[in-house]
Amino acid sequence: MRTPVTVKLFAGLGPKGWFAVALAALVGWVLVPMAHLLLPEGHPLHVSTYAITLIGKILCYAVVAVAMDLIWGFGGILSLGHGVFFALGGYSFGMYLMRQIGREGSYQSDLPDFMVFLDWKELPWYWSGSDHFLWALFLAVAVPGLIAWIFGYFAFRSRIKGVYFSIITQALTYAAMLFFFRNETGFGGNNGFTDFKRILGYSITAPETRLVLFGLSVALLLGALILGRVLIASKFGKVLTAIRDSESRVMFIGYNPLHYKLFIWTLSAMLCGLAGALYVPQVGIINPSEMSVANSIEIAIWVAVGGRGTLIGPVLGAGIVNLSKSWFTTSFPEYWLFFLGLLFILVTLYLPQGVVGAWAKLRSRKAVAPAAPALAPSVKAVAATEPELPAGSAAKGASA
Repeated sequence: MRTPVTVKLFAGLGPKGWFAVALAALVGWVLVPMAHLLLPEGHPLHVSTYAITLIGKILCYAVVAVAMDLIWGFGGILSLGHGVFFALGGYSFGMYLMRQIGREGSYQSDLPDFMVFLDWKELPWYWSGSDHFLWALFLAVAVPGLIAWIFGYFAFRSRIKGVYFSIITQALTYAAMLFFFRNETGFGGNNGFTDFKRILGYSITAPETRLVLFGLSVALLLGALILGRVLIASKFGKVLTAIRDSESRVMFIGYNPLHYKLFIWTLSAMLCGLAGALYVPQVGIINPSEMSVANSIEIAIWVAVGGRGTLIGPVLGAGIVNLSKSWFTTSFPEYWLFFLGLLFILVTLYLPQGVVGAWAKLRSRKAVAPAAPALAPSVKAVAATEPELPAGSAAKGASA
């Protein structure tokens, strides 16, 4: 009897995995909204608007970390340019949010304020349809995906990998940042997009709107984790990890690494675009600084801190690093970059498998420790069952 396709697809998650998904959904969709809306501000369990925004932002970062883990942890492709895909998704959806301002801007014009300031007379052609929500959402996925596919096709086809691939992605990010800094490109220049008013007709600062965006961020993260687990548990995932470990051997047995690497690379970029689209309305701004080289390197640090090749590790890494960043940039802003560099060095030297790897080692040691004393009685019991040798046989064995 053949196993149903749906069972095959989701068998890799396991009962514990589904329980964790249900628990996370309960917290994100029920408990946090209740704590925010129903409990007064003075209550110890009240979740403030600031906390909702901060956690929502970190959830978007966690999606980017999972996307990075899919290509780096399982595909062996280290990208130092994933910040550009995240920012492209944010800019694509930010165009829609700018159009929703209407005549409520500073200049009371149908054009965005920065275009009026720069004496633009009409919208550029690539802004066409940006006032439609579904089109903006499509662009947030399609633009990063298309650019990633084109770049990845030529890079993987040329068999560029390792540090050379990382340097090229870093150069791509830097070039994109310089392009978006220019005022004549029609993306707000240095200031980018900000001062958003509404989304789908609802006030973007209303508590209900922020909770909906928070819930969508939870859903996207859970969806990314489930999708990643299903892919890695499938035949595709096994071939992908084989390519990571020895690409030449995979080619020798008849597989073409190009298709596998290109698919996971494009999927990773599209996940980053969706995360960027959810990030912008929650934070309220998008500018070229999101494409900085430092931001892309920081994404790799999230994955390294949490533990690459684990899926859940990058989520923990994104949370640890960004919560630390929020505290450091408030209390000791001048020391944040030093702390980030120190964190990366310590993880590289003492936690090469990240937080998740260290926790797994600790659990394995605890599991082995109680079993050691029980070994001696079992040896004695085995020895007791052995027949005694004659007195002379021992001497013969010694002389032999």
